[in-house]
Amino acid sequence: MYFDELALSDEVLDALWDMHFDVCTPVQEKAIPEILAGHDVIACAQTGTGKTAAYILPLLTNLAFDDHDPDKLNAIIMAPTRELAQQIDQQMEGFGFYVPFSSVAIYGGKDNGAWGTQVTGLQRGADVVIATPGRLLSQMNIYDVDFSGVKYFILDEADRMLDMGFYDDIMTIVRKLPKDRQTIMFSATMPDNIRRMAKAIMHDPVEVQIAVSRPPETIKQMHAFVDENKKVEFLLSTFNFQFSTLKKVIIFAGKKQRVKDLTRTLRSLKIDAHAMHSDLEQHERDQVMLDFRNGKIDVLVATDVVSRGIDVTDVPLVINYDVPHDPEDYVHRIGRTARAENSGEAMTLVSPDDMHYWKRIERFLTDDGSATRSGKGYSGGSRHSSRNRGGHPHRSKGRGRGGHQAGSKPRS
Repeated sequence: MYFDELALSDEVLDALWDMHFDVCTPVQEKAIPEILAGHDVIACAQTGTGKTAAYILPLLTNLAFDDHDPDKLNAIIMAPTRELAQQIDQQMEGFGFYVPFSSVAIYGGKDNGAWGTQVTGLQRGADVVIATPGRLLSQMNIYDVDFSGVKYFILDEADRMLDMGFYDDIMTIVRKLPKDRQTIMFSATMPDNIRRMAKAIMHDPVEVQIAVSRPPETIKQMHAFVDENKKVEFLLSTFNFQFSTLKKVIIFAGKKQRVKDLTRTLRSLKIDAHAMHSDLEQHERDQVMLDFRNGKIDVLVATDVVSRGIDVTDVPLVINYDVPHDPEDYVHRIGRTARAENSGEAMTLVSPDDMHYWKRIERFLTDDGSATRSGKGYSGGSRHSSRNRGGHPHRSKGRGRGGHQAGSKPRS
């Protein structure tokens, strides 16, 4: 399906045209019409399927044509991490280039200037707030934030937010929102706690299910059966064998303490390893990721905080030190390699205690009917047909392609 076939506003289609997006991904094709129709939607789709566009595009269209107070907050998008909030904010800038709506990203960090910008956006009523739960709650505890105009509440990577312990924060925020709102939830997995939360905060939601995509063929997948007490020795032999390509290796471990212990062990063995986990302060996480992207760190030892929402395009090797418990987590982890049309390798160390989880992953990988092959991680398909704008269901509001309406609020 082409975006022109959906009831998106002309301004949104203009932005898509400029970005060379014409073809919808499956989650966009299924979710966008339901969101445009005003239904609550719960969608199961993994990273790289175009899910961000699946809610931003109809949100911008609904804001353009629905009645709302332009001086109040109209929409809240919740994200689990600063990195994902930043990525959503960037996509909002692109997709919303021709619309007059303002947005502000609310996330943690040591930048005092950012705090001031966030406060200003909340106080003056930015149209769209993109926030991590903890940071938004901090702002609410200090300032009187008016949520009475919120008509759209969107949760991205809801399963990850619950895994990170944000349930109470989310429910505190929900209690401040109008009951008459549209609630949209995107999650890579659909465990029982997600369904319980959906029941508590949503009204008769439409479910959109997109099969978990298998890893692309550009990833060479390997595994080794290794006793737990031999895993470090196996890592060293792997590093020695691939010494020339040791730069930008990610090692995933299941728990924070395991990450800390493994990092200390590797550093004692003269391996340039750094840890990434949720106990780090935000500025520490930012610095570690910046150094990793710039090649100043050889080995990143991480929990699943790095498995989604982090885009480093030139990682040649991913190692699962611990077997992930779910096939979806496996796909997300090894998907950190072979990005941007590169190839890569993924090695999983399987101890006797991990066999149950590894068997589940093997069944997923070999079951021909359970999943679909993933495409590129774009927000939409690339343009390959002439544009047909005739008969579009929405009327243009008269803005030209050169800019916003006069008097529109600047984007934060």
